[in-house]
Amino acid sequence: MNAQAETSSESPDGLGPLPGSGIQRGTPEYRRVSIALFLVGFATFSLLYCVQPLLPELALAYGVSPAQSALALSLTTGSLAIAIVMAGALSEGLGRRRLMFASLVLATLCNLAASFLPQWHALLAARLLEGILLGGVPAVVMAYLFEEIDPKGLGYAVGLYVGGTAFGGMAGRIGTSVLTEYLGWQHALAVLSLLDLLVAFGFIWLLPPSRRFSAKAGLGAAHHLKAWRQHLRHEGLLSLFVISFGLMGVFVSIYNYAGFLLSGAPFRLNQVQISYFFYAYIFGIFASPVAGALADRLGRGKVLLAGVSIMAAGVLCTMLGNALEALWPIVLGIVLITAGFFVAHSIASGWVGRLAVQNKGHASSLYLWAYYMGSSILGALGGWFLRQFGWSGMGWMALAGLAVTFYFALRVQRQAAAAAQTAS
Repeated sequence: MNAQAETSSESPDGLGPLPGSGIQRGTPEYRRVSIALFLVGFATFSLLYCVQPLLPELALAYGVSPAQSALALSLTTGSLAIAIVMAGALSEGLGRRRLMFASLVLATLCNLAASFLPQWHALLAARLLEGILLGGVPAVVMAYLFEEIDPKGLGYAVGLYVGGTAFGGMAGRIGTSVLTEYLGWQHALAVLSLLDLLVAFGFIWLLPPSRRFSAKAGLGAAHHLKAWRQHLRHEGLLSLFVISFGLMGVFVSIYNYAGFLLSGAPFRLNQVQISYFFYAYIFGIFASPVAGALADRLGRGKVLLAGVSIMAAGVLCTMLGNALEALWPIVLGIVLITAGFFVAHSIASGWVGRLAVQNKGHASSLYLWAYYMGSSILGALGGWFLRQFGWSGMGWMALAGLAVTFYFALRVQRQAAAAAQTAS
């Protein structure tokens, strides 16, 4: 029955989805969608980043360098980036809801298997496959939101989903850190995997079938290539893709290697103590929906620029703390980086749906392709800067990335202002 609902929402004349304003904010259905997508955001990001606090443990257990240990995350995000592009295209014919559920369940089982693999390369292979499987979630989530939610409530709904990703990222990192201290990292990954399996079934139970989605049969490679090419030629969307790359690349670089900074001299914190730093994600959980609401009132450009600026201030604080050998500036810096990232990401990701008039799934997939490529490339590159130049080198790399991101944020704001003036 649900499958039929996802493929029979065309208007009587067969010209496209049923007209209407979408799910209204404040309705029971809106709340179900919000909770379901909060859950899927939680599961996706807890699976993706559960290995991040374990990088020092993996380096020790397998005798690899910090940069090599980061492959446990970078390979996952890199394969996810590629899979997202394909999943966004497949969802146009297969439907959103079923693809998200199947992808999440299979990725969870893959993460569970990885927790018991004794060989380093086997673990990397499992994480690589997990990234491919997870590709069916993020791009499809955004396409579902753009199609099903009334535009007046879209900013808040996107913010709630991004808040779920923040909560999942926090829970995955803190949970594995604490459990590792008492049970070991392998059992920590297994426990998290079983929890996310339960979350996946809660998600499919809550999420209503698509009503405004119309499955498109017989879409060949030419159709998908044309859609991607059109989005890449759109100056505003292209700017948002670059912004996505920079935001996520800097954010993941800081979190990838903060554990090495905090576990080494002079701080020498243990896994439980390091896990406290991930509570900074609480600020991201609340910042995302607040940013969405502010963007609806003040304009997306101003809030986006503010988020990037807050991240840069946070990077400077971590560099100051390292130079002074003081923890409090590092704590403040990580809080600012986290809050600024989720503010900027929630605005940029929601803006994609506004600018993409057609083939929204393709546009979302390109945004998230850039997002996870930033995570993989800058996340791995940060290890080289850390090894060569210490934390200050990491900081300067991050600031350079944020400077480029700020430029493109300013550019997309000006483009939007010019388009609005032309329309009036």
